[in-house]
Amino acid sequence: MLAAVAADNRRKSERRPCRSFAKIQFGTGGLPRDCMISDISEGGVKIIAEYPEIPSEFTVIFSEGRPRACKLAWRIGFELGAQFVD
Repeated sequence: MLAAVAADNRRKSERRPCRSFAKIQFGTGGLPRDCMISDISEGGVKIIAEYPEIPSEFTVIFSEGRPRACKLAWRIGFELGAQFVD
């Protein structure tokens, strides 16, 4: 529980739960891959993606809104956190 509180204190903006489908695109011209957004904030996003290779930089294409350039912050199994860099 303390680890969760410590992680919350490091966030610059509040996370909001979100259960929506999106796509991740690696590099320019690569085919987008399906993923699910589990929560989002002004500074980043938590993603569930069922494939092993996630590069350090990628683009998230949301079902609504503009695509966002991201940098991989952490990964545990199929869950990953990404920081918006655009």
